[in-house]
Amino acid sequence: MRQRRWMRAIPRVFFMVALLLALVSPFAGQAQGVVTFSRIDVAGNQRIEADTIRSYAGIESGQPVTPEDLNLAVRRLYDSGLFENVDVMPEAGRLVITVTENPTINQIAFEGNSSIKDEVLLQAIHLRPRLAYSVAAAEQDAQAIIDAYRQAGRYAAQVNPVIIRQSDNRVDLVFEVFEGRVTQIQRINIVGNEVYSDRALRRVLESGQANWLSFLFGNVSYDQDRLEVDKERLRQFYLERGYVDFQVDSASAELLRERNGFFLNFTVTEGPRYDFGKMSVSSSAPGLNAQDFQPLLAPVVGGGVYNIKLVNRVIDRMTYQAGQQGYAFVEIRPQVTKNEQTHTVDINFQLVEGNRVFVERIDITGNTRTLDRVIRRQFDVVEGDAFNSREIRAAEDRIRGLGYFKTSSVQVRPGSTPQQALVHVQVEEQPTGSLNLGGAFSSSEGLTAQVSIVERNFLGRGQTVSGAISASTQNQNIEFGFTEPALFDRDLLAGFNLYFRETDYNEQTFQTSTYGFEPRIGFPVSENGRLTLRYRISRDDIYEVADDTSLVIINEQGAEWMSAVGATYSYDRRNSVVDPTAGFILTLSEDLAGLGGDVQQTKTRGTARAYTSYFEEALVLSAELEGGMIYSQDGTRITERFNSGGDSFRGFARNGIGPRDKCDIGECLAPQQDLSVDEALGGNFYSVLRLDASFPLGLPEQYGIYGGVFSDWGSLWGLDDVDGSMGTVDDGFHMRGSVGVSIFVDTAFAPLRFNYAIPIEREPYDEVERFRFTLQTRF
Repeated sequence: MRQRRWMRAIPRVFFMVALLLALVSPFAGQAQGVVTFSRIDVAGNQRIEADTIRSYAGIESGQPVTPEDLNLAVRRLYDSGLFENVDVMPEAGRLVITVTENPTINQIAFEGNSSIKDEVLLQAIHLRPRLAYSVAAAEQDAQAIIDAYRQAGRYAAQVNPVIIRQSDNRVDLVFEVFEGRVTQIQRINIVGNEVYSDRALRRVLESGQANWLSFLFGNVSYDQDRLEVDKERLRQFYLERGYVDFQVDSASAELLRERNGFFLNFTVTEGPRYDFGKMSVSSSAPGLNAQDFQPLLAPVVGGGVYNIKLVNRVIDRMTYQAGQQGYAFVEIRPQVTKNEQTHTVDINFQLVEGNRVFVERIDITGNTRTLDRVIRRQFDVVEGDAFNSREIRAAEDRIRGLGYFKTSSVQVRPGSTPQQALVHVQVEEQPTGSLNLGGAFSSSEGLTAQVSIVERNFLGRGQTVSGAISASTQNQNIEFGFTEPALFDRDLLAGFNLYFRETDYNEQTFQTSTYGFEPRIGFPVSENGRLTLRYRISRDDIYEVADDTSLVIINEQGAEWMSAVGATYSYDRRNSVVDPTAGFILTLSEDLAGLGGDVQQTKTRGTARAYTSYFEEALVLSAELEGGMIYSQDGTRITERFNSGGDSFRGFARNGIGPRDKCDIGECLAPQQDLSVDEALGGNFYSVLRLDASFPLGLPEQYGIYGGVFSDWGSLWGLDDVDGSMGTVDDGFHMRGSVGVSIFVDTAFAPLRFNYAIPIEREPYDEVERFRFTLQTRF
């Protein structure tokens, strides 16, 4: 805009120059076009001092002035941003500068913005009240607002700066905002993939493709930083499956002409799949014997499919062992030899004495909210430790994985000496809190309303604080939780939960309520194993017992205090926590009640789940074996015993299998012979085997719909005392079984799963439920 005003001033400048030449033409002794002014006068100014205007012009009295000097003076005055109009005119040996000042901004307002608050937009612009208004500055600020909306995924946003004239040469500046819709990723195109389908690779990407459920779930807005993450995720995906030659040839985003969506385009080269070949260790580091490191090759020997994660695991183990032997500067360099004929990879892990470089300092910038120590504890090295480039890269991944920052980078710079290195961490904060108000409907709970508040970086300390209130036709829950993921800045999780839960299930003739406190602490005990210790103090109440309730439940009604300590050990070797296709996970849990309270018992539970896949992960199979037992000298109550059915045993209703007190009118025992009873009692023992398979259905991939089949087999049995039953209670072991089909509707949050099951092995008194839908991960 300044350039346009300068262009409009050109005719006046030519006129001024012509007049100047006419004035100076009688002076034959002077150089052509050069004149001297006796004084410089300023006119039209109201707020700005005349000396200030002369300073901007750069012309002084008594000095020779050329037409070029006058040209530059006009440009400098316009470029100052203070003037709406400038005229420079020679008059009888003097130079008159006439200006029209830009108005002063009285106030700034925003109209039409809803997704970005006024306070955020005000931080994005440079103009402020009481500063001089200029069209150029307003247009620059309008572009800054547009850029802010693009960062929020709204590439169709438009901003129009409008001024409202006020008295005393003041204006109100209003930015009229048309936000437009979030510009979603309409399509993700992958070219060059032959082994894995587009659907399989899209599941790897962090970016999501818009579908018919995007208005509910999904991270489908375009983000340039996320595009770089997607390239690395694709690379890791292939390198973990043996494709050593894989590379992403290009990755680009194409904005549609209508500016209402993006096409993401990835071009990849897969290459052949390789297996592990010969593995060996060599050492050129004085004092280190290669034979001592040979046992550490166990993860990569045996000729399995090449996996970069296993290679890195071997390198980490060797680096650790060398450090334990006092060699902190040994580098493990894998020398890879590809055998293209046999499609195998031979690796020689070379132990090389590296340069003695120490970490001089770790600098952190950009964290306006998050404390330094939250970021520093992601590093396994501190100032003064031996420099380890692999550890620096791992720390960068951990910082990114915190989810506290919009962008983060870790760079290494030379230190004060060649033997020292500076580690610089640059982050950009992003919101970490969320307020959720919503409702849902499920086939088991009916209508549910929920209010939850979660802050994942409380006071910048990396702690999680959460509170939730939910209510349905059958449940009311109030919970408050706190988690410290790194107690004492170590890999030591600590936290607690406070809760109140009330149930009034349709299938039960009584109500229960529980309120309690559960602190916990968790820590790793091996490379893949983790142990969590906890304590529970709770008050469990059975009340509102109806007349037609089993005497077993009637005798158990009332409140009891439970004081229990527990431990859970998990060993996780899955290739993915969210969407596993290989590996297994083992979990063992033990709770001991009796350290005070009214309940004395032990409760043991365990699960083992394994995954495998075929046809390049198009067909994913899983098998899970789960079981538990309770032992109590004083007997158990319905609130403590196991139950089965619903999501835990498909094909049967919640509390639909296991020991049941059931009798019709006239068949029940006195004193309730005139009533009918049908009450699930739960059991002290249970076991179930769940078999699942999922596969594509051949539908267009953008729909995100695929299918599955499943089969559940198991039982729930065992009661301490059934003397109070109305009828005959069978608490023996009886096998149940079901088969069914599933439909998954994929979203970026979690797939919706619809199950239809048919019980093929059951007892006459079991309750059947053929159809059920849930919101859960693929398995």
